[in-house]
Amino acid sequence: MPVVSTPSTLKHSVGAIDNTEVLRIRNDFPILNREVNGRPLVYLDSGATSQNPLSVIEAEQEYYEQRNAAVHRGAHSLAVEATDVYEAARETVAGFIGARFNELVWTSNATEAINLITYAFSNATAGRGGEEAEPFVLKQGDEIVVTEMEHHANLIPWQELAFRTGATLRYLPVDDDGALHLERANTVITPQTKILAFTHASNVLGTINPVETLVAMAREVGAFVVLDACQSVPHLPVDVKALDVDFAVFSGHKMLAPTGIGALYGKAELLNAMPPFLTGGSMITTVTMEHAAYLPSPTRFEAGTQRISQAVALAAAVNYLQETGMDRIHAWEVELGQRLVTGLEQIVGIRVLGPAAGFERIGLAAFDVDGVHAHDVGQFLDDKGIAVRVGHHCAQPLHRRLGLIATTRASTYLYNTTDDVDAFLEAVAGVRPFFGVK
Repeated sequence: MPVVSTPSTLKHSVGAIDNTEVLRIRNDFPILNREVNGRPLVYLDSGATSQNPLSVIEAEQEYYEQRNAAVHRGAHSLAVEATDVYEAARETVAGFIGARFNELVWTSNATEAINLITYAFSNATAGRGGEEAEPFVLKQGDEIVVTEMEHHANLIPWQELAFRTGATLRYLPVDDDGALHLERANTVITPQTKILAFTHASNVLGTINPVETLVAMAREVGAFVVLDACQSVPHLPVDVKALDVDFAVFSGHKMLAPTGIGALYGKAELLNAMPPFLTGGSMITTVTMEHAAYLPSPTRFEAGTQRISQAVALAAAVNYLQETGMDRIHAWEVELGQRLVTGLEQIVGIRVLGPAAGFERIGLAAFDVDGVHAHDVGQFLDDKGIAVRVGHHCAQPLHRRLGLIATTRASTYLYNTTDDVDAFLEAVAGVRPFFGVK
């Protein structure tokens, strides 16, 4: 597992984010000024959902106040303006991950994006899409590979796809340190593997997976690669072309945008060959009573009235992140993540999941408090104004692998200070004494 080194390099080469800059950044996020239970809010739950800066809130409000109309349908001025900002948003978000305009499909979130892929494979297997869709056909004996660290959104849709097609679902195991057992990969990724789907960064362990290595393994056997980028696109620079993945998914609400908007990246030639998932208006070229022909990507996957204001707001979020600098954000969050892990490891009775302090991870830490249920930990912290997530974090198989039912997770973002982390650590140190656990 790589020892953390990138952040210090970035700090000195591009100018580090520090607490002074974060205090300025926090002025852009109105919710961070509120109190919870009489205490200043310490928000450490951005892994679940992030907060919105004023520029994002205002972008969505401006859309509704000035341009609200259905896109790609009307010929009046409002419809044209709405279409223009909607497609400009696509251009912005596609460019953010190194994709082309027609390679980014709007979805409600990453979960829908993964379901879009799995249902496209199902439809191809059912004979839809013609010869172009044959590469997506699955049959008995074919294998779909995921990892043991996936959250349910990148697990259950593949379980269902295997059930519908007769394919077999296999998984890459995780070791006790929270890394993939790559030495076992050659026995799991085989010539029968048709799809390799894995998370870029674990929402429980904080582990950043070796995408290049995994893609190379998939290429050797001719498998498609699906990257779950929910915990990477919001937090570190991601270039889907450089990574050479076939598909990638992410959610807007984890990267300063509203809920209800996410995206699927796919290589253009693949998207244009895939049969659509949802069908209906606005995604067709011609329709008879017996047959319909579909537009190219991305429109063929965007049936019905779309999430226009949310797309506009997501573009505003991307602009905010780019103005701050994704490499700087990543460096700052890694620093906060190391502070989290180092501090937690020094508290008696705490077991931190994933890489130990000093090893590469994103800015989150999930942990178990010996003798205290995670829900009680979360309530104790909430009483002090500290917001964290508790439970299995939509990753039950991973928790089961680690011998746990539930954990507490603190996750940072660009608006968190070291004082936030220190307040959290001080509070966690008081959990076991408060509950009388020795």
